[in-house]
Amino acid sequence: MIMVPSTQPALAAKQATTTIPIVLSAGTNPVETGLVASLARPGGNLTGLSISGAEVSTKRLELLREMAPKVSRVAVLMDPTNPAHEISWRETETAAQKLRIRLQRVTMRAPDEIEAAFAAMAAGHAEALVVFTEPMLSALRSRIAELAARNRLPTMNMIKSHAEAGDLMTYGPDYRALYRRTAEIVDKILKGAKPADLPIEEPTKFELVINLKTAKALGLTIPPSLLQRADQVIE
Repeated sequence: MIMVPSTQPALAAKQATTTIPIVLSAGTNPVETGLVASLARPGGNLTGLSISGAEVSTKRLELLREMAPKVSRVAVLMDPTNPAHEISWRETETAAQKLRIRLQRVTMRAPDEIEAAFAAMAAGHAEALVVFTEPMLSALRSRIAELAARNRLPTMNMIKSHAEAGDLMTYGPDYRALYRRTAEIVDKILKGAKPADLPIEEPTKFELVINLKTAKALGLTIPPSLLQRADQVIE
């Protein structure tokens, strides 16, 4: 059995074996990235959980606009080598067009490119930042939050730990629930179920986390309606 947390390691595992069962905890667009034939019937040796990228991409921009109504230029920090990020970029572009937000694509392939990435945001006059989720960028979350604060960029991510590190907001699934469900799927397979027959599941619970300390440092007043909808406010 192989358990993988996201799309990139899932693709690597899929290339390494077609027989050992693979369980994905939080993938993005598994059909589009070629991990499975369909959500209902994966058809191979991989199953697990997937996050609907289009809905999350739209919601993140809507929340940023609600927090800072005057924002019109948003930088998107991504890893161009991650196939899931290319799909998320297209989905975010579609959402941005509807909201009349201009996006700036900022890429990072390695941790030592982070200073250049923020320099590019400054040159592009970015007014806010969306960070796509993946292991490298998650490992750099404290540094990203520090540079975002220095550049006065309200920042949105998907994982709560990024808000705890200093990002303004995060909106995404309850990852604790995802991992608990992953364990249940692993248990099913160990008891004889075939990954090919287990549908890819999607999360039902999403969390909005707001870092009030960061908002105050940026001079932002959080709308009461947004605070009321938050699952957690970090003070």
